[in-house]
Amino acid sequence: MKIAVISFTGRGHETGARIAACFSGDTVTHYGRAEGLTPYASLDAFARQAMAECGCIVFVGATGIAVRAVAPYLRGKDVDPAVLTVDENARFVIALLSGHIGGANRLAERLARQLDAQPVVTTATDGRGLFAADAWAAEHGCIVADKREIKYISSALLRGEAVGFVSSFPVDGELPEGLRRGTGMEHGIALTLDGGVQPFAHTLRLIPRIVHIGVGCRRGADPDNLIRAVMDSLSRLEISPRAVRAVASIDLKREEPAVLRLAEQFGCETRFYTSDELNAADGRFPESGFVHSVTGTDNVCQRAAARSAGAEGICLLPKTVLYGTTVSIYQEKWRAEF
Repeated sequence: MKIAVISFTGRGHETGARIAACFSGDTVTHYGRAEGLTPYASLDAFARQAMAECGCIVFVGATGIAVRAVAPYLRGKDVDPAVLTVDENARFVIALLSGHIGGANRLAERLARQLDAQPVVTTATDGRGLFAADAWAAEHGCIVADKREIKYISSALLRGEAVGFVSSFPVDGELPEGLRRGTGMEHGIALTLDGGVQPFAHTLRLIPRIVHIGVGCRRGADPDNLIRAVMDSLSRLEISPRAVRAVASIDLKREEPAVLRLAEQFGCETRFYTSDELNAADGRFPESGFVHSVTGTDNVCQRAAARSAGAEGICLLPKTVLYGTTVSIYQEKWRAEF
């Protein structure tokens, strides 16, 4: 994760250095107007860039400074980064923004432990020790389909009402307090790949990003045809486009505009494999002598999807020809853990 730490005083710079050292394994930049720190043109310029590029921002100083700096660049709780403030004496670590989906609450607690400080978390569910569905989703690689439903689930839990729970996937562990299996409740959570399922009057759909799209196409293929082929395939399978984690193909397509446009459409990563890597994919696949003569492998789309989804991936759609392109869809093996 890309993290920005900014400090404003001598003591704040020392605390900022301690904070930066706590995030081992992350890409941390410490901003400040002192020797050895990364300079910034203005606080507004810093906030504008950090809010767009970082997963977490830590202000070392007054909370008011942070609030005024980030306020013009707020976009929504599902996209804003985690924003924390830490006083220059490192006594308090405050989760200021994006506590659940952005992970600010979790980061505040983690940082406070490392600094021997007091975490300050003000979200109601956390304050009462109740289940926070959006935080769980963020920690387990799920997308919240409609963030407006969060308030109904949280409010029901805060009122002490039972919240229903249904899952298309195996579930390990006991459900958190307040959740009940079944659909007989007004409010509930659906763990599903289907973005349209509605088992409750107020349904919070949590969609794991575990779907892998393998594609093949001719050079110069129309991007709209490839996008339409994939979207039609997902629709027939009743899979939300937001479940797509990766678009995969052979490395010969690494610069193919249609494949790159497809990944851009889903906001997901691309994965490209050599013919040898595709040939090593586990499973039985439809074979094409022509494809082999051109690419060195007998099947591009399904082998790529299988390779991307992993050894235990599940085939949801074998090689399918649509609109002059080939599409295959796989799902990672996945379980919900509580």
